Amino acid sequence: MYLYKRLLCTLLFITIYSLSIAQTVTPEEVTQAEPKREFRGVWIATVVNLDWPTNAKATAEAQEKDLLNQLNFHQQAGINAIMFQVRPAADAFYAKSREPWSKYLTGRQGQEPGYDPLEFATTEAHKRGMELHAWFNPYRATFDNKFWALAQNHITRAKPEWFFIYDGIKLFNPGIPEVREYIVQVILDVVKNYDVDGIHMDDYFYPYPVRGQVIGDAETFAQYGEGFDNIKDWRRDNVDKLVHMLADSIHKYKPRMKFGISPFGIWANKSQHPDGSATNGGSSYIENYADTRKWVQQGWIDYINPQIYWHIANRVASFDTLLNWWSNNTYNRHLYIGQGPYRFYEQRSPAFKNPSEIPNQIRLIRENPRVQGSVFFRSQTLMANANHLVDSLKEDFYKYPALPPPMLWLDSIAPNAPQNFIAKAENKGIMLKWQAPVLAKDSEAVYGYVIYRFQQNEKFDMADPKNILHIQYDSETLYMDSNVKPGQTYYYVITALDRLKNESDRSPTMMVTAP
Repeated sequence: MYLYKRLLCTLLFITIYSLSIAQTVTPEEVTQAEPKREFRGVWIATVVNLDWPTNAKATAEAQEKDLLNQLNFHQQAGINAIMFQVRPAADAFYAKSREPWSKYLTGRQGQEPGYDPLEFATTEAHKRGMELHAWFNPYRATFDNKFWALAQNHITRAKPEWFFIYDGIKLFNPGIPEVREYIVQVILDVVKNYDVDGIHMDDYFYPYPVRGQVIGDAETFAQYGEGFDNIKDWRRDNVDKLVHMLADSIHKYKPRMKFGISPFGIWANKSQHPDGSATNGGSSYIENYADTRKWVQQGWIDYINPQIYWHIANRVASFDTLLNWWSNNTYNRHLYIGQGPYRFYEQRSPAFKNPSEIPNQIRLIRENPRVQGSVFFRSQTLMANANHLVDSLKEDFYKYPALPPPMLWLDSIAPNAPQNFIAKAENKGIMLKWQAPVLAKDSEAVYGYVIYRFQQNEKFDMADPKNILHIQYDSETLYMDSNVKPGQTYYYVITALDRLKNESDRSPTMMVTAP
């Protein structure tokens, strides 16, 4: 994400079941090479058509096909979460919005694209066993100085007093209470009307410093800054207020919806704050007036996703130093690391030419028990297979599927096990059928299922993801396993998932021999 700033710019909920037709497997006998629970995300950036749609003037059908190609690619690479940018600059990639359609869909802001991209993306991501998080830019109102091209109903026209101009673009003034309320209502339009899994915000709070530029909020401070002697502390408090309001509002309407933020990789340097990291770069606390650590301390956000786009052992800001600092400051919320494979294309980042750099970062992430996964910036970089990263994901790190880690503070009640599970050999394979479980004590309907498959003389280890045959995010109660060998005997087990991916106890084991 901070590429386009410049362009522009625990608990794991895993239960190890020991079952075998012949003998019981003890926990000591079970080894797990890969994690069964891991957040594996990718950002799909829509601002200036960075990732999608690749052609802003293409037909709706062509844009949908373009998006499906990206989703299919990421599914095959092992990605299980999509961060989909839906509001780049007070505009919308969704129909049920109070803001105009984005110009990045049609070439002209406010022009109807002929379909609802967010609804389409959410449905198709879920079909592929991937979560979809709606990614918002909270404060950027324009991306350029072509104010004449803004739609007539753009908020900068209706409420010009809400904005200041900085480095040639219009930005919401975070110190105005009505601005905060407006942004909350914009995001609630998506919370209330779309089946997204999470609300995701990026690192654009107060603008990144530009030499010669001054933030035009002195009058706002004079009007609303009572109780603050320092405008910098007041600015931080303004951003705190928005994050807190969003947390309360999102969880009021959708208690099981995730809310996460992806800030700049450095909260504060030790030279700036005694609790800061041993780094010497820019920081969100100072430059963006964003006290990102406070948001996890207070439990306002469910995950934090810092953009640690530096290499291991970097002298100014080392990936490993920041990984460890953030892991010590998560306060029992999830930590997903923003990784920057895009830097392979930068001449000034020779360390990222090393094909082992990103893989070694993934290894460090997995070695730290307080980190639950990572998110890659960005979609087209992965699709280009920069430095053969996707080959490494497919053949090694993401070889087997993974469920997102559960968030027990939002929901700790697992579903009941599926009922009346049967398996039958047919000409095309083995048909599995079952019935939905009895509702759990929280009365939450089942959201999906996980099917496990084992072969004869194979340990029945449900903690090992290599035994996962299929993950689905829908209520369908049948599945055809067509990837079977004639005469081979298979053993099947099924579990139920709720919305936050809590997993039920297992069904009875079904044994079937393929015809």
